[in-house]
Amino acid sequence: MCGIVGLFLKDPGLQPDLGAMLSDMLITMTDRGPDSAGIAIYGGSQPGRVRITVQSATPDTDFDGLGNALGEAIGTPVAITQKSTHAVIDLPADKAEQARASLPRLRPSLRIMSRGETLEIYKEVGLPRDVASRFDLRKMGGTHGIGHTRMATESAVTTLGAHPFSTGADQCLVHNGSLSNHNSWRRRLAHEGVFTETENDTEVGAAYLTWKMREGATLGEALQASLTDLDGFFTFVVGTRDGFGVVRDPIACKPAVMAETAHYVAFGSEYRALVGLPGIDTARVWEPEPATVYFWNH
Repeated sequence: MCGIVGLFLKDPGLQPDLGAMLSDMLITMTDRGPDSAGIAIYGGSQPGRVRITVQSATPDTDFDGLGNALGEAIGTPVAITQKSTHAVIDLPADKAEQARASLPRLRPSLRIMSRGETLEIYKEVGLPRDVASRFDLRKMGGTHGIGHTRMATESAVTTLGAHPFSTGADQCLVHNGSLSNHNSWRRRLAHEGVFTETENDTEVGAAYLTWKMREGATLGEALQASLTDLDGFFTFVVGTRDGFGVVRDPIACKPAVMAETAHYVAFGSEYRALVGLPGIDTARVWEPEPATVYFWNH
């Protein structure tokens, strides 16, 4: 049992409040998953720039001098903003792959949480309220985001095992359920050059969608294909650079509710996650159908 939330903003006037709204939604779901929590925020982009979000168990050591060391390694200055155990590295887009290759050599204990033009992921072991406070998520703005609070069943309670999982640029996934064929897909995806770092089944789901979109599928097409290729019980909420998608398996035993107004689309594992949203009393509210793909794009 885990808690999932998602918010896709249609109204630019709400963008400064995205982090605050997502934090409140996720905190409401605390009793569905007290082990770890995480939020993915899609914010504004700058032409020709990307950001890499990294995490460290020893941030005082790993982040000290990292900007200078990485800048020297890739031959151009980088900007680093630290938030507790995470840091966001801002750098030229054409240096992103070189930076990713350099980071393990410069700081072997760093872990990459996300990369892309707009995406930042913050996740840690602990209650949603503590995680939101730790990273000052309430002050973050953006266009859309997803969050997850985890009750671990398939793997250890660790930061790397927390959701969201990101396996491609500006792509991430949160998941409630269990995939039964994740080991076979992990091997197949590795053969295709899409690798996972953990034993978590959700990361395989994220990698599967990354692979499908790399092969040319849209987000909607990738989610539709997952209904055939992935076995188990699952509700997926997915983020891409400009999109937000939801799908439930054909049995649909995991709870889910959605709401839509002229200003936003929202997802929650339970309706109580949505009750604090503006205008919820006049929203169209429904339970997503089994084996049905929903997605929105900016």
